[in-house]
Amino acid sequence: MLQKITVVGAGNVGATTAQRLAEKELARTVVMVDVIEGVPQGKGLDQWESAPIEGFDTRVVGANDYAPAAGSELVVVTAGIARKPGMSRDDLVRTNADIVKQVAQQIKQVCPNAIVVVVSNPLDVMCWVTKQVTGFPRERVIGMAGVLDTARYRAFLAEALDVSVQDIQAMVLGGHGDTMVPLTSYTTVSGIPVTQLLDQATLDKIVDRTRNGGAEIVAFLKTGSAYYAPSAAVTAMVEAIVKDKKRVLPCAAWLEGEYGLKGMYCGVPGKLGRKGLERILEVQLTAAETAALKQSADAVKETMAAVKL
Repeated sequence: MLQKITVVGAGNVGATTAQRLAEKELARTVVMVDVIEGVPQGKGLDQWESAPIEGFDTRVVGANDYAPAAGSELVVVTAGIARKPGMSRDDLVRTNADIVKQVAQQIKQVCPNAIVVVVSNPLDVMCWVTKQVTGFPRERVIGMAGVLDTARYRAFLAEALDVSVQDIQAMVLGGHGDTMVPLTSYTTVSGIPVTQLLDQATLDKIVDRTRNGGAEIVAFLKTGSAYYAPSAAVTAMVEAIVKDKKRVLPCAAWLEGEYGLKGMYCGVPGKLGRKGLERILEVQLTAAETAALKQSADAVKETMAAVKL
């Protein structure tokens, strides 16, 4: 258990994340920071009042400034505007870059030793903004995308195969967007290659649905975006770090030559422990997967080019 975790942003993703972190008692205090007056305070109080029922002792508090966040050992960044129907992740980049830049400046000032998990979209670019502004090493600035994308992929596979989600092992790499790369060559059902259980046409449809998983939910909601699965994904990452579990999870990491990519964030398998990103694992990819990963990386670089730091 940490002494303090801060969640920046008290919208659906941020508030749901704060509740999950509190229920798992991953810190003594969870601080929610948001610019809208009263919202983090009200939601934090509501969550704290659920503690006697759910049986957790983590104190949840809300604030409109970063003073209560001082000294946080871990910060989750969810701040930014959500996608609207018809809006791509790249459409968000300029507005959210300005928001995340301000957040990163505050983190650097009040939580200089924190590990930062970024959730704001466009994910890979917001990780880069955070790393550039804070000056933190890559071990302490990572992004939540791969865990969510992989969960969607596994959920769709479980549905198609009529098996438990727990028996599906899979991993999605690349940028968090339409060019993500589900690794079908590493996808198994209790060790059985998925290619022995599903034909290629069905697999292709599932891969395509995974790539558009966020947009599918946005189309249903009309005025919002996903938050149950994203908050569960970031909580899994935080738990791996807090409990030093050494879990191998796909996450957005700053690459310094791994997979032939350099000077950018992209989703890769990473070992998460108490020091944050403790190792990047390089796995052999098929020629098609290698080409798809390069295409995904190129899309991330295009979006980076739109941001002026």
